[in-house]
Amino acid sequence: MTNRNKLRLLPWSGPEDKPCYLSTDERDGHMSRLADSIEAVQLGMATELLEQASETLGDEEAGREDLRMLGKELAGALRDVHRVAISRGHLLTVSEPHRS
Repeated sequence: MTNRNKLRLLPWSGPEDKPCYLSTDERDGHMSRLADSIEAVQLGMATELLEQASETLGDEEAGREDLRMLGKELAGALRDVHRVAISRGHLLTVSEPHRS
């Protein structure tokens, strides 16, 4: 079994919203590429949502429901970006050689 530090946190959740991990040494394997692709989509969507948030928050006509929906979307995007950051951080620490 692979050490938990070498597992890659995947950008989706499993049953009951539990994290999913990938155990592989292949950074170019099918599942790794799929995870990379989904992470790229999630980061792109977060970027677009930031632009939308700036517009909505700058709009004095924005209603309560608009702000509520924006908050929900921002929370979801932040959750996704946080998961990507954790996954990428773990990948960096696993792939970098230890310095003495």
